[in-house]
Amino acid sequence: MSIKIHLHITHRQHTDGQKTVETEGTFVGEALNNFVVQYPGMKNELFDKKGKLLHYIEIYLNKESAYPGELEKPLKDGDEIQIITFLAGG
Repeated sequence: MSIKIHLHITHRQHTDGQKTVETEGTFVGEALNNFVVQYPGMKNELFDKKGKLLHYIEIYLNKESAYPGELEKPLKDGDEIQIITFLAGG
């Protein structure tokens, strides 16, 4: 099933500037893993060494927060995932 992933501008360097990419998956974690296979540079941007989402990454599913248990959320054809990165600075 086709899933769209919308990317924060800081991640577009890993997708040749694309702000939206398509992948497949039956749940959010599978779709993100397939996305990482397509764009390997995103692995370290999203996951720690144990495969958990980094603490500053927020996943939205169809414009609603997928927290908690975001990686286990089921998907249906046409769903959209938005990857949000919390940035800090001054």
